[in-house]
Amino acid sequence: MTLSDAVAHLSPERWAQANRLLIRKALAEFAHERLITPEPENGRDGRNGYVVLADDGLTRYRFRAVRHALDHWQVDAESVSRHRDGAELPLSALDFFIELKKSLGLSDEVLPVYLEEISSTLSGTCYKLTKPQIPVAELVKSDFQAIETGMTEGHPCFVANNGRLGFGVHEYLSYAPETASPVRLVWLAAHRSRAAFTAGVGIEYEAFLRAELGQETVVRFRTKLSDQGLDPTEYLFIPVHPWQWWNKLTVTFAAEVAQRNLICLGEGDDEYLAQQSIRTFFNKSDPEKHYVKTALSVLNMGFMRGLSAAYMEATPAINDWLAQLIDNDPVLKSTGLSIIRERAAVGYRHLEYEAATDRYSPYRKMLAALWRESPVSSLGDGESLATMASLVHVDHEGRSFASALVEQSGLDPKEWLRGYLQAYFTPLLHSFYAYDLVYMPHGENVILVLKDGAVQRAIYKDIAEEIAVMDPDAVLPPTVDRLRVDVPEEKKLLSVFTDVFDCFFRFLAANLATEGVLDEDDFWRTVAEVTRAYQEANPQLADKFRQYDMFAPEFALSCLNRLQLRNNEQMMDLADPAGALQLIGTLRNPVAGF
Repeated sequence: MTLSDAVAHLSPERWAQANRLLIRKALAEFAHERLITPEPENGRDGRNGYVVLADDGLTRYRFRAVRHALDHWQVDAESVSRHRDGAELPLSALDFFIELKKSLGLSDEVLPVYLEEISSTLSGTCYKLTKPQIPVAELVKSDFQAIETGMTEGHPCFVANNGRLGFGVHEYLSYAPETASPVRLVWLAAHRSRAAFTAGVGIEYEAFLRAELGQETVVRFRTKLSDQGLDPTEYLFIPVHPWQWWNKLTVTFAAEVAQRNLICLGEGDDEYLAQQSIRTFFNKSDPEKHYVKTALSVLNMGFMRGLSAAYMEATPAINDWLAQLIDNDPVLKSTGLSIIRERAAVGYRHLEYEAATDRYSPYRKMLAALWRESPVSSLGDGESLATMASLVHVDHEGRSFASALVEQSGLDPKEWLRGYLQAYFTPLLHSFYAYDLVYMPHGENVILVLKDGAVQRAIYKDIAEEIAVMDPDAVLPPTVDRLRVDVPEEKKLLSVFTDVFDCFFRFLAANLATEGVLDEDDFWRTVAEVTRAYQEANPQLADKFRQYDMFAPEFALSCLNRLQLRNNEQMMDLADPAGALQLIGTLRNPVAGF
């Protein structure tokens, strides 16, 4: 690739389109989070429009929008315009954030870094605009990984959602999920005095390594150690993201390399594809082998995307515990719910950085990996997979992936929705009410099993780092004890209202309504019916249903962009996630009326 080829996606036309799309999203999500207050304005065409005034009181952003349940703003991208002193100005996302810096609460420290994340997000959009535009009707017939790499938006709430600070453009083209470039992982040998391997029940290191790497590669790597006069039995193997090796470990861990605590063994033979979460890889060479999740010290969406060696030690045990809980619970079993377990993990502890930092420091999250089951082997005849994030993917013609699935299924839209809710939503309700157990059930953390367009069942993933038990008195095995969190009573149900209603159903409902597939009232009525049916089937939990009322008239509005705008490098205090929430007023609960 030539120097100029690397930026071929950055053309004036694509840049203008990317800026328009991002400002559209910023207006919609910042209005939702009450950072800006659009004022109604009657447009010259007689249609209702809105105007937002910048901090200077002179610059105006005009647009048309439809408002939906949960104070969702569906902004028409083509209608957005920018004006000052009677003249229309070109749309520029960087100018937008500077002009609204005060309204958005952007500090002098955060602003330039946030602008860098916005620039990176815009650049990614330009790249996506160069790809063949696949209509959703075609995408629903594609395979799991084609759907995964076909996503164009990223997280539906976050405006700066593809920051990936640390990637140069050549690395973006090599490692971003949307580029679908095959990646070979770098393998290191780590001295056992500083590294630990843990695994779930029934997994033994040697056999696991041979299954993942192949016998020939294991022999090749061990010979490499012997040739340097080292004893292979004293080392554990760790898969590493190539970016992490070139940019972090060779420099930040130079002492470990120099002292032979870390030895680079070279690349493995299998080719992988980066997933939406960017640091997790699907095995393209052998789809039934495990996913590999790696540490990646890149800043993306409010956090450095490292992986903690200390956290890895309990990961397999937590996954085994949850898998057993699901297996022994008739309600969860009846929904078809499963998890893809994180079966094994390996972490490396850099003793000097540990001595110099607290347990949440990114310096402690630079070298670890985990292996997660592949869902491919669990499929029955005619079943296929899609990340749940795909449901809110909208193609270039304005059609959503969800509406294409409804069409493919031939089901009445309400029936299709009911099937999806029973597979995805009912298990969340039951986990909450029966076990005080919550997940991080956003679109990227759930895989849907589909058959002829209809949702058959759901698979939850990203278990050990994302689940919590909100009962301080819960009796848990010692290895699982870190899941216990103390959350104030009034914030407990926000795990459903925020993560599911506000951060996912809000978009799904608005898209289906905009396309004329399913009226918004019918969407929320169906959510209410599925909730009611679950409650009626489980009368033993009636006291809990009263205590935590899914039909409460309103709930607190928890704002994600506000967290990122306040501190985009450490969005949340990991020691007190509930205390870090930005709660701004309330939202009307869309199921309350039903």
